[in-house]
Amino acid sequence: MSKYREIDLTKVQRYSIKERLNKVDISSFARPYRKGMSFKEFTSLLPNILIGSDFRQLVNGIVNAAHKKKPIIIMMGAHVIKCGLSPLIIQLMETRIIKCLAVNGAGVIHDTEVAKWGITSEDVGKALNDGSFGMVRETPQFIHSALEYGANQNLGMGEAVGEKILQSDAEYKHLSLLAAGYRLNIPVTIHVAIGTDIIHQHPEANGAIIGELTYRDFKIFCYQVSQLEKDAVVLNFGSAVILPEIFLKALTIARNLGHPAHGFITANFDMLRHYRPQVNILQRPTQTGGHGFHFTGHHEIMIPLLVASILEEL
Repeated sequence: MSKYREIDLTKVQRYSIKERLNKVDISSFARPYRKGMSFKEFTSLLPNILIGSDFRQLVNGIVNAAHKKKPIIIMMGAHVIKCGLSPLIIQLMETRIIKCLAVNGAGVIHDTEVAKWGITSEDVGKALNDGSFGMVRETPQFIHSALEYGANQNLGMGEAVGEKILQSDAEYKHLSLLAAGYRLNIPVTIHVAIGTDIIHQHPEANGAIIGELTYRDFKIFCYQVSQLEKDAVVLNFGSAVILPEIFLKALTIARNLGHPAHGFITANFDMLRHYRPQVNILQRPTQTGGHGFHFTGHHEIMIPLLVASILEEL
């Protein structure tokens, strides 16, 4: 027998499991799949627990915002285009669900290449070895020509390139987010960090013009953010640094000018959890009301799931 005293567990106070506060009950469980189900029936099978519950809340929030004609802003990294998801984003634009789309500088490149030639995304590792990475002629020539035109017409970057793609003989212009934005009168703003994009390493590049047009897009984006209000929605697809930072500055400008940009819903979709989306999109903007959601997964699965869920509910 041990020489040390032990606690007497026979005296602990207990109560019935029926009186306990439980976070899970079987009414929230997933239900078996039945062959031939519709997509809406399939999504209703998802467990109403943790991210399954969050996903339902977000879809309901987006649908509610669409019905009430509240602003819905999507920000996204260029990877979304490379994953072949432009048709789904365009579908949201054509159904007037999206009120504004913001992308980074690489988004212009991939969008233009898809529209003009139906191909994009070179093998960086292989091309870097011999210095040919980013050195194709056609992409920078087309984009910088569009930017020159935009500077002469006092346009934003997304507006200028979108108009040029739409007016061109591009075989795949129906897949262009920029062209869709121009055609539908939905602002597509481009937010460039000079030196990050392959078109900056060509003789056609004009830093003054790039800066002028992307700054104009920043101010256009700020106006869109100033229209946010209770129950509006902001979604970020895969931008880990640039757009979370842009959004935070735009939001503080909107609030500084007295706009009621509080109480909205935010959500971040990405393959990993990153600091800036977590803080600049989900936490800080919703401190005064609203709610932030995070969904981890591959864009090529999560975004089609989200878009289909929204359209089914609408």
